[in-house]
Amino acid sequence: MIMAAPLSFSEPGRECALCPRLEKFRHENRRALPQGFNAPVPAFGALDAELLIVGLAPGLHGANRTGRPFTGDWAGDMLYPALLRFGFAQGNYGERADDGLRLRQCRISNAVRCVPPQNKPTTAEIGACRAFLAEEIAAMPNLRALLCLGRIAHDSTIRLLGVKAKTFPFAHGARHFIESHRRESRGLALYDSYHCSRYNTNTGVLTPQMFDAIFARIAADLGK
Repeated sequence: MIMAAPLSFSEPGRECALCPRLEKFRHENRRALPQGFNAPVPAFGALDAELLIVGLAPGLHGANRTGRPFTGDWAGDMLYPALLRFGFAQGNYGERADDGLRLRQCRISNAVRCVPPQNKPTTAEIGACRAFLAEEIAAMPNLRALLCLGRIAHDSTIRLLGVKAKTFPFAHGARHFIESHRRESRGLALYDSYHCSRYNTNTGVLTPQMFDAIFARIAADLGK
């Protein structure tokens, strides 16, 4: 169920201890990668955006290093140019948090805020972090569309929205309409894409053309 929007929501603190394994990995990374961000990575973009993109988790040498989702690694090299092409961003993507890039009617978050070992969060860690994503979605009064990058992001989002996964199965290119319980909202369109990871793009699971097709549809549906 999508609850009424609060005035704001809180990101997990820098020393969040909800997930002991992730907390331990965070401290290991602070020693091994002292110049990195090495903390729960906050979302990027305004809360009044119409589109929320949900990824899996920060990459060790990407968002965990730079402090901004999908920034500084292969996934960002694919995502941000697509956002620029379809009018969801402006400026130049410089692979760092201070590159001046701005999002337009778009916000980017993750199902899990901390980098997990081997990029594989556990079921318990995904569940522990779901509350932050739920509050974030509830705090977005103009939200009309969700784009889930990968099955984990899809499954976690579906669960917090209070609908059955078997009714809204993950499939690349799928668009699901989820009725909203907000009086002022017409509901949410949820779109699915394979994650724009190096593995998926190198193996041809996800091509630039496939990725662009997702954003073309979202942009058209939002009237951009």
